Amino acid sequence: MNFISHRKSLAIFSIILLLFSSIIHADGRIALRGNNGAVASSSLIASEVGIQVLQEGGNAVDAAIATAFAMAVTHPTAGNIGGGGFLIYHGADGEITAFDFREKAPLTSTKDMYLDEEGNVKSNSIGAENHFSIKAVGVPGTVAGLALAHKRLGTKKWGDLVSPSIQLAKEGIPITWKLHDDFNSPRRKAWFGEYPSSVKKFYKGDGAEYMAGDTWVQDDLAKTLQRIKDHGKDGFYKGETAELIANFMADNGGLITLEDLEKYEAIERDPIVNDYRGHTIVSMPPPSSGGIILSEMLNILEGFDLTKIGHNSAQYLHILTESMRRAYADRANYLGDPDFNEDMPIKKLMSKEHAADLRNSINMNLKSESDPARFAQLYESEETTHFSVVDKDGNMVSLTYTLEFGYGSHIVVKDAGFLLNNEMGDFNAVPGLTNLSGRIGTTPNQIRPEQRMLSSMTPTIVAKNGIPLFATGTPGGKTIINTTMQTILNVIDHGMTIAESIEAPRIHHQWLPDVTSFERRGISPDTRKIYESYGHKIRERNSIGSAMGVYRDPETGVISGAADSRAEDGGVAVY
Repeated sequence: MNFISHRKSLAIFSIILLLFSSIIHADGRIALRGNNGAVASSSLIASEVGIQVLQEGGNAVDAAIATAFAMAVTHPTAGNIGGGGFLIYHGADGEITAFDFREKAPLTSTKDMYLDEEGNVKSNSIGAENHFSIKAVGVPGTVAGLALAHKRLGTKKWGDLVSPSIQLAKEGIPITWKLHDDFNSPRRKAWFGEYPSSVKKFYKGDGAEYMAGDTWVQDDLAKTLQRIKDHGKDGFYKGETAELIANFMADNGGLITLEDLEKYEAIERDPIVNDYRGHTIVSMPPPSSGGIILSEMLNILEGFDLTKIGHNSAQYLHILTESMRRAYADRANYLGDPDFNEDMPIKKLMSKEHAADLRNSINMNLKSESDPARFAQLYESEETTHFSVVDKDGNMVSLTYTLEFGYGSHIVVKDAGFLLNNEMGDFNAVPGLTNLSGRIGTTPNQIRPEQRMLSSMTPTIVAKNGIPLFATGTPGGKTIINTTMQTILNVIDHGMTIAESIEAPRIHHQWLPDVTSFERRGISPDTRKIYESYGHKIRERNSIGSAMGVYRDPETGVISGAADSRAEDGGVAVY
């Protein structure tokens, strides 16, 4: 193999013949360049698997499928076959499409299933049942989504795309410091300890901790992946794997049945398409809120000369905040699963006229109030993962998928070796109750059997003149949309490279709570002081999001890939 990889960990994968140490620049990670393809993800090993597929003649979709399965082995906090997500595709020929494989509520779900007699969310020994119980597990969609994308756009044999992940699970991967710290945090130990099947996966046979540098073998997961290789989608939703899931659910009080699994279908949808300063923004439609809210914010911002105002100046950050505030209020009010909410005003939310009205309501020297009579936001875990792919022809894939919390429900299916999600927590658990504490009870995202829960995942591809230019996306819960937006602004309005756009300091505001998150480093004290003089409240955070991007120069064809240095085990591979 002949490729260049960008890495931070000491991970070594047996099929990799040549690796170079990471190159760190004072201003962040340098984009790596090649002529034939790039994969940027939160797992260097997975990125290398994707590049191998491209080198063997696969296209961007093939590489994305192989990368996704590999991350189920190497990045268990969010890489998965027991969760769900979204994929955006933009072909070099102009074809665009979106694949929705978001999890679904089981058939026996009800809108008040988590409430006690007083109307409060029930709790157990580790937390609220809509987040911390086996009843928080939605019907997984990842395998169905990858299978549908392969059927529509893949070129290589399905088995060839699953095989690398089987090899990784069988032969084992090195325990990085990130994995070590994740597995052995007191809170996570307690959660894993609720289920013997979880203890079996994340600790040694004698119960001892895995240490950094140890080899982590996942035999049960390898067997599950082998069934998926042999039988495609049916290798997960029917047969032995489906029976393992259904029996485990029945034995432990879960809701998912064989009927739930057999009925699950991924959906190909029309992407959200919007224009911004001569660029075409292609992003995910509902049940993702990402594409609509991203477009709404960009429409508002299009009326300002952001270049002149200056990147991350106080005035600039104020304008971004006020745009975020207004768009996130609309998110709460209107958006949900389109198959259950046919009257969502998508056209209005994305209109330039609506954006102009919102823009005109912004006071340039004073923050707006997040009116308590409007809508608050549910907590949405930030432990998602994203990767971006471009092939030699310029086809691009942007894929985001998740288990919801880091490590999802923390529940591993006995003898199947994979984690289950806790995505039911993304529904509005208390119908009709919306308050400042973060409850939201609006109708579009209430629990209904087979409904997909609202998400913030925002896989996005930016094109110009019909040709895909760059792909980006990020984990981060509700911060996802804002991180993706700032990355796009950094490239289009501020002329940054894909690496610079990803490394730049970020902020986040989501309507309620009425506070702006600032990354701890990168924005000067003077700027913060001026920003606060407009009335804003600031909360410091170590980091916001972890973007992954690929870029193809439309004139030269040179490809660049960048993995956010905020992702400890992340990396980009190019060739």
